[in-house]
Amino acid sequence: MTDDTSEADASEEAEGLTYAETGVDIDASEAATKALIGAAGEFEGDYAGLVDIGDQYLALATDGVGTKLLVAEAIGDYSTIGIDCMAMNVNDLLAAGVEPVAFVDYLAVETPDEETSEEIGAGLRAGAKRAGVALVGGETAVMPDVIKGLDIAGTCAGLAPKDAVFPGEAETGDVLVGWPSSGIHSNGLTLAREAVTRNHEYTDPFPPNPDVTIAEELLTPTRIYSEVLEPLRDVETHAAAHVTGGGWTNLTRMGDHRYEITDPFDPQAVFGFVQSEGNVDDEEMHRTFNMGTGFVAALPETDAEAVVGASEDARVIGHVEEGDGVVGVRGLELRE
Repeated sequence: MTDDTSEADASEEAEGLTYAETGVDIDASEAATKALIGAAGEFEGDYAGLVDIGDQYLALATDGVGTKLLVAEAIGDYSTIGIDCMAMNVNDLLAAGVEPVAFVDYLAVETPDEETSEEIGAGLRAGAKRAGVALVGGETAVMPDVIKGLDIAGTCAGLAPKDAVFPGEAETGDVLVGWPSSGIHSNGLTLAREAVTRNHEYTDPFPPNPDVTIAEELLTPTRIYSEVLEPLRDVETHAAAHVTGGGWTNLTRMGDHRYEITDPFDPQAVFGFVQSEGNVDDEEMHRTFNMGTGFVAALPETDAEAVVGASEDARVIGHVEEGDGVVGVRGLELRE
């Protein structure tokens, strides 16, 4: 007997993963979102919907945590998921220049479980404390015919004087100030899960840091960037980007320019682990994950020093040039 079969299996296993092949096609998702918006009607705002209420805007953002829930389910630990849900909503408001003030959650379950609900609630409380928002209730729905396991989403409301909201359009010559992420955050987990479980269990030690498991590393909560709002409002901030689904291409939401990244934050070890285990190429990694940088703002060069000086870990990571919606980072040319 020859070992042709095993060689074929090894070859298939070594093939590089893409986000689309694991079930999430970013282009298709964006097309579906645009179709929904087109059918529902345009609204003011990008990261958050803005409602004119006189001398202020009422802003609303809604989001969930995606398939990060499946990692939590795999090890039976939902204690940090509420923080992620809070962060994904709060950070979108912050990217619009809006102060988050209140949050409601929606928990849909196949079967109600008191311990799981308590863990999720504790995470929501912790996230609300970090974000400085009021947790004002929510809804739990038991839907065994619709939900397998559970899903959680939330809506965050914020307020902003009309002159405080960021215009949303970067300008040629702006510098880009960035803040590091806390890790993988809550995007790209479908790809990450597929990659790391090729040869490992979630309960295995995380090779770069054996003191934690792979699941614990993946469940590191999404950073909440509440501290960026005041320094960005104190200067002439033109736009900001929360680096979520779509990875570095999120910067193009600040306008059709060239975003030249000259000094990005180093990606945390989890990204290298996902990339090596899934044989994922560099472009796919940067189009899927934050790769170490979670929040970016575009502002005049004269204001950059003040913003960096007001933050413990911010720095200038690049600048804005004339272009047509491209991000240059680590030798890659990324387009939406």
